[in-house]
Amino acid sequence: MPLAGKRLLLVISGGIAAYKSLDLIRRFRERGAEVRPVMTAGAQQFVTPLAVGALSSGHVYTELFSREDEQDVGHIRLARDCDLIVVAPATADLMAKMANGLADDLASTILLATDRPVLVAPAMNPKMWVHPATRRNVETLRKDGLTFIGPNAGEMAESGEAGLGRMAEPLEIVAEAERLLEDGAKPLSGRKAVVTSGPTHEPIDPVRYIANRSSGRQGHAIAAALARLGADVTLVSGPVTLADPPGVEVIHVERASEMLDAVLSALPADIAVMVAAVADWRVATPNMEKIKKQPGEGPPPLMLAENPDILKTVGHHEKRPKVVVGFAAETQDVESNGRIKLQKKGADLIVANDVSPETGIMGGTRNSVKLITADGIEAWPELAKDDVAGRLADWIAARLT
Repeated sequence: MPLAGKRLLLVISGGIAAYKSLDLIRRFRERGAEVRPVMTAGAQQFVTPLAVGALSSGHVYTELFSREDEQDVGHIRLARDCDLIVVAPATADLMAKMANGLADDLASTILLATDRPVLVAPAMNPKMWVHPATRRNVETLRKDGLTFIGPNAGEMAESGEAGLGRMAEPLEIVAEAERLLEDGAKPLSGRKAVVTSGPTHEPIDPVRYIANRSSGRQGHAIAAALARLGADVTLVSGPVTLADPPGVEVIHVERASEMLDAVLSALPADIAVMVAAVADWRVATPNMEKIKKQPGEGPPPLMLAENPDILKTVGHHEKRPKVVVGFAAETQDVESNGRIKLQKKGADLIVANDVSPETGIMGGTRNSVKLITADGIEAWPELAKDDVAGRLADWIAARLT
């Protein structure tokens, strides 16, 4: 078990999600980890040190200027004498301190003094999460090497509002901590990847749109697999019903033009995996009002315009990633169409598959792919999409090294 015998420092900051830290302690200890809790003053307004100490079976650290704990420079010892620091929940206030190097209490001082990996589980009101100041702080912390899990979408307990801001569930945090502490070096550590996933929706009018059939399962699985190998992953997702993969920065878009802009803004990168089923055409001028049927008249003509080719743009871009992977969803001549796409798009690899209705691949949980490169074609057996993602991430890692 990756957590067995590991020493975890759990920083609990002030927010209603602090109650989840009690379950998180229990989950960590079930897996053999030792948990040392640090509570901010705000956290103690939501859960008591007594409850936290009872579940952790140890001392709860709350004060920077504790005569007992600071006799041996306790905040430095806590910052270094652990395998991983988990901040859950991480409030906007604490993340602002971390991003700007402030150290005015025990938690922020430990986080400034540590040289250990840090896993951050944000929790706050949705408006606070999308505020430009918070976004700047998150970006700074990511560049500093901190790992994020969540936040998730849902209803806020304290306000009744809904959106991104809920702290990741304890088992999600545990899984990400296990990933960070797995033995062995991550082959994609220090690498940056951008992945596209899902369909795009091209509006006809305010209630209708043109789209491709895609669940986003394969793209989301690939983003997660690259993150497990240590990559810093940006996932640009069209409209899907899937949860955001843990440890991945997700940008949600609707239209192909928005997806292209998000991908280009994520460059430069080492890896690009263009999985999204982007609509090839859009309505040239979407109607601003719902198109109504008129008695005795047929449907109005739709004037279509070609959407940007995201894979081709990336494959020939001046900031072209070292490895560019595209997907070819075909219903006939899979190999020949895949070879043509490889040449035209400037890709290193085309992952081609047969998406005829009888295969059940579009929207399903399994996939059967052929890897097409300049050197030849490699056919993989039918696999779960998660397994395809894992094998493809390994292929990319080997290509880079």
